[in-house]
Amino acid sequence: MNWYLEVLKKYAEFNGRARRCEYWYFILFNMLMVIGLAFIDGLTGTFSTKTGFGLFGGIYSLAVLIPGIAVSVRRLHDTDRSGWWWLIAFVPIIGIIVLIVFMVQDSKPGDNRFGPNPKT
Repeated sequence: MNWYLEVLKKYAEFNGRARRCEYWYFILFNMLMVIGLAFIDGLTGTFSTKTGFGLFGGIYSLAVLIPGIAVSVRRLHDTDRSGWWWLIAFVPIIGIIVLIVFMVQDSKPGDNRFGPNPKT
């Protein structure tokens, strides 16, 4: 939970580096929230089969869109890649696979062009 709150504190901070655990705990907590909110949307009748979103899930997704992009860019920085690599996700199928491979890689040891290693 602390990693999730840490990402939200850095709401739109695209500079610096993010550790693997910061990124993946944020993703995990987001998935749990989306599942929980989808359940609530189903119970309250606010889920739309047309859009695939409910009212609460849609509001939550919009609220964490910028922090999600920011932590992804910082994670790419930690692997010594430009944040522009995030755009590869728009390439169907292959882009997502490449991005996941980048996100699971260990950080580059020591300082890099994006700042000091967050592990130290």
